[in-house]
Amino acid sequence: MSAIEEEEVRGGLFKDINAEDEDQQPTVIESLCMNCYENGSTRLLLTKIPFFKEIIISSFTCPHCNWTNTEIQSAGRIQEQGVLYTLQVKTKEDMNREVVKSDGASTRIPQLDFEIPAFTQKGSLSTIEGLLERAVAGLEQDQPTRKVTDPAAAEKIEKFIERLKKLKEGEEEFTLTIDDPSGNSFIENPFVPQKDTALTVTHYKRTPEQNAVLGIETEEEVEDEKPSNDLDAMKNEVLVFNTNCPECNAPANTNMKLVQIPHFKEVIIMATNCDSCGHRTNEVKSGGATEELGTRITLHVTDPSDMSRDLLKSETCSVLIPELEFEFGMAALGGKFTTLEGLLKDIKDLIVSKNPFMCGDSTTSDRAEKLELFGQKIDKIIAAEMDVHIILDDPAGNSYLQNVYAPDPDPEMKIEKYTRTFEQNEDLGLNDMKTEGPLKSCNLEKNNESQVLCAFHWHLTFIETT
Repeated sequence: MSAIEEEEVRGGLFKDINAEDEDQQPTVIESLCMNCYENGSTRLLLTKIPFFKEIIISSFTCPHCNWTNTEIQSAGRIQEQGVLYTLQVKTKEDMNREVVKSDGASTRIPQLDFEIPAFTQKGSLSTIEGLLERAVAGLEQDQPTRKVTDPAAAEKIEKFIERLKKLKEGEEEFTLTIDDPSGNSFIENPFVPQKDTALTVTHYKRTPEQNAVLGIETEEEVEDEKPSNDLDAMKNEVLVFNTNCPECNAPANTNMKLVQIPHFKEVIIMATNCDSCGHRTNEVKSGGATEELGTRITLHVTDPSDMSRDLLKSETCSVLIPELEFEFGMAALGGKFTTLEGLLKDIKDLIVSKNPFMCGDSTTSDRAEKLELFGQKIDKIIAAEMDVHIILDDPAGNSYLQNVYAPDPDPEMKIEKYTRTFEQNEDLGLNDMKTEGPLKSCNLEKNNESQVLCAFHWHLTFIETT
């Protein structure tokens, strides 16, 4: 159907409002009365307001309880922009202006500080006088009950009703505004096609909140909300999967989330909480592949504020404190995303508090004294009372220590890149890994440890690329 034919069909259905048009008869359908639940009749009229748009007028009448109801609905779609009508009502003739008010339109009279909020009344086709009369009827409806229960409020409302009646009689000038985000409300301009000096029409772009109330969203909003890829979707989602508690073996849930560390890379944080025994574990894995070069980070601790630096220790990272002749090998404590203070406390707890040789028959006074002294030195480092260097040595290059001067270099921190030795590649399972072909595959003939490491690296690569 061409656009001209479609317009002719619409013109046949929606005719201009005209009391002398005998052909313009409403459609009558049987409907249920919501007051007495008997059958009444609803009359539907498809009409068109000149210089405006098509509307559907419905009028219900019940012959049993005499209940009536009149509504108006827009026959068109929600407009691209909202509309704000501002009318200066100065004469009695202005009361006869036709008004189309949709469900979502709000009506205000600033001089009275009076407002009819959106969606508190059904859409209506009326006049300015009809709007005021409807407002008066709504306020008078509960006045008899209000005079008994709250006389003071009833008296104030009575005075307000008197003012509305004066406006309706044209005794005072006032301003009427109708704000409709759907753009389907209308105030008649009796001087069309000339400009109406008393009427101001302003079209505006709806806010996201107004679009949400109307149940629509713009293409721009959909594009902004759509993730650019699956990796972006993972950053905003916490994945949950079933597992068993490492302590009591009871069923538990593990939460996993992909997090972007500023000036570094993505990491995967995994946390398990057991409701049965209360055991909690957290682990951090790199969200990317193994780097081409290893990384050695050396921090000179000079101030207590250094303890608040964010720190990512991967499973492959070793921790060294030369001043204490201390070295913590890879895989100890697992992967962690914490602060420097948190890492030192975990080291102290593991070596001093949770050490099985510190209690029972296995302990000796000499060993206990040495471990106690070590714990005291860790406390001095945390308080910045001891001049030390802390080294994070990660052959996989997936560990990180916050640079508080970023993006400028940190004068107390040194980052070195180095080529891994054959032994380090062997520990990482890289010597037996083949990357030819569309998918990375592993030569799993070496040993079980290589199988686990290869499968782990392939899994991280799969997460990053899917």
